[in-house]
Amino acid sequence: MSNTPNDSPPEVAVPPERFNFAQHLLALNAARPGKPAFVDDRGTLGYAQLDERVRRMAAGLRALGFKREERVLLLMQDTNDWPVAFLGALYAGIVPVAVNTLLTADDYAYMLEHARAQAVLVSGALLPAVAAAMTKSDHEVQAVIVSRPIAPLKAAPSGALPLAPTEVDFEAFLAAHTPLAKPANTAADDPAFWLYSSGSTGRPKGTVHSHANPYWTSELYGRAVLQLREDDVCFSAAKLFFAYGLGNALTFPMSVGATTVLMPDRPTPEAVFKRWLGEGGGPRPTVFFGAPTGYAGMLAHPALPKKEQVALRLASSAGEALPAEIGERFTRHFGVEIIDGIGSTEMLHIFLSNRPGRVRYGTTGWPVPGYEIELRGDGGQPVPDGEPGDLYIHGPSAAMMYWGNRQKTRDTFQGGWTKSGDKYVRNADGSYTYSGRSDDMLKVSGIYVSPFEVEATLVQHPAVLEAAVIGVPDAEGLTKTKAFVVLKPGGEADEAELKAFVKDRLAPYKYPRQIEFVADLPKTATGKIQRFKLRDREVGRG
Repeated sequence: MSNTPNDSPPEVAVPPERFNFAQHLLALNAARPGKPAFVDDRGTLGYAQLDERVRRMAAGLRALGFKREERVLLLMQDTNDWPVAFLGALYAGIVPVAVNTLLTADDYAYMLEHARAQAVLVSGALLPAVAAAMTKSDHEVQAVIVSRPIAPLKAAPSGALPLAPTEVDFEAFLAAHTPLAKPANTAADDPAFWLYSSGSTGRPKGTVHSHANPYWTSELYGRAVLQLREDDVCFSAAKLFFAYGLGNALTFPMSVGATTVLMPDRPTPEAVFKRWLGEGGGPRPTVFFGAPTGYAGMLAHPALPKKEQVALRLASSAGEALPAEIGERFTRHFGVEIIDGIGSTEMLHIFLSNRPGRVRYGTTGWPVPGYEIELRGDGGQPVPDGEPGDLYIHGPSAAMMYWGNRQKTRDTFQGGWTKSGDKYVRNADGSYTYSGRSDDMLKVSGIYVSPFEVEATLVQHPAVLEAAVIGVPDAEGLTKTKAFVVLKPGGEADEAELKAFVKDRLAPYKYPRQIEFVADLPKTATGKIQRFKLRDREVGRG
């Protein structure tokens, strides 16, 4: 169940025992001071400017009295200030807790308390949510550092900034401190940052990653699989606060000296096309990172650019399995492959993937060299090829723990293996095909049915934009499949037509017994369909 014979791990140096990931990235790029590192709607941040601002941020956090491994909440939109805040904390040995910008004040209040955050680094547009969270929480933060439109860095004013609790302007905070000369003497296995997992039920889990973990994902996936280059311009629809986006838009491009385009607004087709076309003066991306729902929306959009208008040489997809039809349509239109893979917050990035020049649409590809994959049955035993099993991963980028959640930590991180919660089938060529989440798999008439397989078939119909499939009980309490379908603008299809369409392409027992047409589907901020909300809706109707 492990790597195919030609997929031996690349020769990657093990990081030294004393290792600070922020310092590692800054040192890699010291020889390209004038090259753009990040470009947002407000300007360009060169590698030398980034180095200085990161070390100023580190000095400022230290000046506030924060100690090694204390946490700061990072609630910021994707602008040039985000990598400054994130890497500045790492450089100082302080742990940034990067959180979703689309949550509620109640969520942020929980995270402030759970992480015991000493400060909040926040975009001005999100400050009201933080203020509301602080009124709901008994936890007191020491400072709120607010990122607003970038102004030129000014000389440090005389006198120190007041100690908090206080609200401080991001630029003034940087200007008030001399760049920290040396990074914190952290270890490769020291906690570096947290990401909260987007669980379908219950409170999100604080997933703790080490300084070495982003090094491994950058080397084993960003370099070895995607083969990113110094001359690339990377652009990610997934935001930096997600594990997928953090690799795409920060750790991967910086590890090879590339440039990243950052976008603070939602990744609508119009917003993505604007960046692809270089409107506003920014560089045109050569590598785009998206999700299946986003690709479907873009391909259906009337303003879809032509091949010759864009500079793309590669595209990536994750978040949920990519239907073959979407990948094939994208490649036909742009002449560019979509490299579909699966990763997780717990493993930090992708561990199972197609690769450039070796794409098998409809599968998630092969194990990333350096990672091992096992599929296990209900009793923990390996399953044969062709049968669905629970996906387990063994690799160097696994998280250290869920903070303050021993039981969930034990359930997920098992003796060097990480249980993903996904079900997969291993194919004869060693590739893997997604069968759904473990809690999404349906057993109809005693046989497993993959919601994704039915969804991927439905979206092949020319009138269907998106589909989500769940199990609903019938009058006898038996599970039957129900599909929620979003039609394309102007698309026409009825229930009987779509049922017949699926029956013609899949085993008869797999067709959806019910079909409901809806205007949209509930999704996470990364575009992942939230089937549990559809299930909850059905329960409410009952």
